[in-house]
Amino acid sequence: MSAARDRILDTAFRLFYARGVRSVGVDTIIAESAVAKATLYKHFPGKDDLVLAYLDRVDAGWRGSLEAAAEAAGPDPRDRLVGMFDALTAACRRDGFHGCAFINTAAQSESGTAVHDRTVRHKAQVREWVQGLAEQAGAADPQALALSLSLLLDGGLASGVLDGRPEAADAAREAAAILVAAACPRA
Repeated sequence: MSAARDRILDTAFRLFYARGVRSVGVDTIIAESAVAKATLYKHFPGKDDLVLAYLDRVDAGWRGSLEAAAEAAGPDPRDRLVGMFDALTAACRRDGFHGCAFINTAAQSESGTAVHDRTVRHKAQVREWVQGLAEQAGAADPQALALSLSLLLDGGLASGVLDGRPEAADAAREAAAILVAAACPRA
């Protein structure tokens, strides 16, 4: 990647997350990243291309955080299913927390567009990863457990920004522990 592309993407990341993808114009990104308009369009032919690159960066960071938190919980998949909620706790307590970038972006994009489709794909990929952990943990219905845990993650992200109470992540983790214990009893 070129330094100019990185600067553009860093600026877009900061502005899109703080203000929303539709509230930030290309001219603002050009001005704040100190690049020429031609440079931006060389790397990102349209604003949606920049939004997609932003979402790819957010995806890598969020899924990396979930996976690291799960792994830090230890080798038992049941512990990992609950441990991934430590990533939620860390996110909700971060300065400048504005909720889930994917939910925020989905709310600002039309269904059927490449941007909206990317938000949907991200949620499906996270749910599939959680389902894999649920299968390893011996859940009777891994798909249902993955859906429930994904809803808790999303609800924690939303609550953490809507009411500004990072304790929502702790409550989500406690609920996850109850769900995992019920769905994946220890032998």
